[in-house]
Amino acid sequence: MKRLPLILLGGIALAIAAACGGGAPPQPVTPQPNADSIAALERARQDSIDRAAAEARAREEAERVARQRAADSLAAMGRTADAVRTMLATMIHFDYDKSNIRSEDAAVLDQKVAILQANPNLRIRISGHCDERGSDEYNLALGNRRATAAKQYLVSHGIEAGRIETVSYGEERPIAPGHDEAAWAQNRRDEVEIIAGGDALKQP
Repeated sequence: MKRLPLILLGGIALAIAAACGGGAPPQPVTPQPNADSIAALERARQDSIDRAAAEARAREEAERVARQRAADSLAAMGRTADAVRTMLATMIHFDYDKSNIRSEDAAVLDQKVAILQANPNLRIRISGHCDERGSDEYNLALGNRRATAAKQYLVSHGIEAGRIETVSYGEERPIAPGHDEAAWAQNRRDEVEIIAGGDALKQP
């Protein structure tokens, strides 16, 4: 009679064991992304691509603007240098058989003073010229006096004498070919040329 309860208890224990631990172990559940998550990830990826493209365009535009500004600056510098060269090359003229600086030509020399002051490395040569009247020797001497008169004017206004050379061509280099007063008036002149320091001229 005692064996029956034991058998019954064993059967119950087996039934409980089968119910609790029997069968295959449970499989882990892998979460599956839903459609909203996929769309959000795609939007984030596209936003990142768009930002990178916008930044690249902004860099390219900034570089283009910088290049344009540099080119504009160089062009402006070129225009400034050309204007300074033009002012520097403006000739002064003299009365017949004279070497004194006329009042209207003093204003031209004043411009040259300002240019030389603004460009301390600039060195120039002043050449004196005459019309065809008079001997070669006389005109060479007269041309020298005319060049020297312009140099003295510049030096008296603060320009170092060592920056200015002078030369006389007498009547050898006329710019007007005629043989009348209109031509002679043009040929009685001083010209100025740059001999050093003219690469990056500054405007006064």
